[in-house]
Amino acid sequence: MEQGALGERRQPAVFITGAGGEVGHGLISSFSDEGRPDIVATDLRELDHKSREKCAATYLADVCDRDALDRILSMYQVKEMFHLAAVLSTRAEFAPEIAHQVNVNGTVNILQIAAEQGRMYGEPVKVVFPSSIAAYGFGSLSQKKEVGAVSEYVHCKPSTMYGCNKLYCEHLGRYYAHSYRQLATDSVQGKDKNRGVVDFRCVRYPGLISAETVPTGGTSDFVPEMIHAAARGEKYKCFVREDTRIPFMTMPEAIDATLQLAAAPREELTQIVYNISSFSPSAGEVATIVKQYFPSADISFEPDERRQAIVDSWPESLDCNAATNDWGFTPKYTLEQAFEEYLIPRITKQYESKA
Repeated sequence: MEQGALGERRQPAVFITGAGGEVGHGLISSFSDEGRPDIVATDLRELDHKSREKCAATYLADVCDRDALDRILSMYQVKEMFHLAAVLSTRAEFAPEIAHQVNVNGTVNILQIAAEQGRMYGEPVKVVFPSSIAAYGFGSLSQKKEVGAVSEYVHCKPSTMYGCNKLYCEHLGRYYAHSYRQLATDSVQGKDKNRGVVDFRCVRYPGLISAETVPTGGTSDFVPEMIHAAARGEKYKCFVREDTRIPFMTMPEAIDATLQLAAAPREELTQIVYNISSFSPSAGEVATIVKQYFPSADISFEPDERRQAIVDSWPESLDCNAATNDWGFTPKYTLEQAFEEYLIPRITKQYESKA
């Protein structure tokens, strides 16, 4: 084990930022189920009691505060980081400068720390970074429909601050993984010791649907919001048209895929960024299925022109062949299976227990 700043031995740890969000909640649960005792998690707000119990340690920390991150990580030997902290798409449009600071500057802090620790340990520090379909951008709805499923490196012209931030951070990750300090003079036996000190892996999420948590701040949240509102017996005014179609997957699938990518041998990965998704329903198709399970559901469609325009700039479906070929990604659910096997049993149980 490495020596800490005060001479104490550093404890091995997997480090999670933004751990209080939907993905963080899922990752902590999955790690705990695997018997991992080494989870160190941070967020701006205190994690819920169940999540704290599953972690070795939790801290209140801002990813933009490099000093705070350094103080925390001086106590741990971290060789794997899951950087989840972000200001999401809808909120980012109300405060784009703050979003840029968190989404970009916070990511730079994590990448710098990973590079420093990679040099310290003499082996790459793995950084797993969730990106988003917001990294894409179509100029028109007709173009979007013509193209169909898109691969990772085409039509990447985001129209939102969140999308711009995510796309730029994907490129930053590639730089730290392959070109970091490429003109540096410090070398060992002719090889630049700064190259390859970060093992950056990016998973580009579609819209995510969780039965356990209600989303906040995402422009793709109209589907999970619709489902949870129906389960609570509340009216829901959907902010997009009935024919709006973008890719989705369930939260457990996203967590499993993220961990699958993290576990893949580095030499088998052919690219930095990977698409994943399971199904691409229209908002109207989702509403129809919701009403099958909740016949009294009151769902109306009242599109918000500004949010609709953002969703219209995102793909209708994603080409996930690279993830399938490189590390075996396979969707678990169709839309119908997601409702029958995951969403309805868990959501119903959740709201019954609160009644």
